[in-house]
Amino acid sequence: MTQDAIPSILKKIVDTKKLEVAKAKLDKDFSSIKAEAESMLKQGNAPRRGFANALIAKQDAKIPGIIAEVKKASPSKGIISPNFDPEKTAKQYEQAGAACLSVLTDEQYFQGHNHYLQLAKAACNLPILRKDFMIDSYQIYESYLMGADCILLIVACLADSVMYELHKVACELGMDVLIEVHTLQELERALKLPESNFNIYGINNRDLNTFNTDLETTIRLKAYIDKQSTRPKLLVTESGIHSIEDMQLMLANQINSFLIGEQFMKTENPGDALANLLHSL
Repeated sequence: MTQDAIPSILKKIVDTKKLEVAKAKLDKDFSSIKAEAESMLKQGNAPRRGFANALIAKQDAKIPGIIAEVKKASPSKGIISPNFDPEKTAKQYEQAGAACLSVLTDEQYFQGHNHYLQLAKAACNLPILRKDFMIDSYQIYESYLMGADCILLIVACLADSVMYELHKVACELGMDVLIEVHTLQELERALKLPESNFNIYGINNRDLNTFNTDLETTIRLKAYIDKQSTRPKLLVTESGIHSIEDMQLMLANQINSFLIGEQFMKTENPGDALANLLHSL
């Protein structure tokens, strides 16, 4: 994995993230945040809500498992939700039948904030993914302390050694891991991670170089997993799910879990948008 192989927008975000993590370490050093997280884990007073289990429960009930995203903006679209309210949105999503939430915490490119995750978690009982660009173990301990139930690892921006370390730390802390891939090569790397009950494989249908989406990406990579794996994998399809037909295509190909954000957040009431989608199936 070389820097040249990272899509340009992702490289820009990762470069910014490196500076952010370095600054965070000046405010609270690595050993301190690690010790704080491990102490909390040992005390057992902050159990995780079980992100993967929530998706599996929907799958077992033959109900689509929606990871509904709490998202204010994106680099390509700008402001998506002008009246952004993470608490209100979290409550709406829960009432509408979401399995889990995904909360953007990246500030510079998505106008997110760590506090948004804490607000959303306090407002509902759903498991929550911290949607950010993880490049350092420091962020994994930080995610645990802010209450994340699951963290995101984007294979495209991580060397294997770093990916293994971040995965190891997250699992030790009892958090689930959404491992995001865009290509067959990334999937092959992801499947080499240790088998774990915490593993969720997210297939992103968006090409990070062109920003085009192709739902066949999920179908193609699932077929590869089915051929290569000795046991079933928990799969999530990401990006490009805009209609009932899109969801039906995935369900017909035994994809039951969906990460959907912009489609809901661009409406006045994201919860209603989710409820209408589920009721139309």
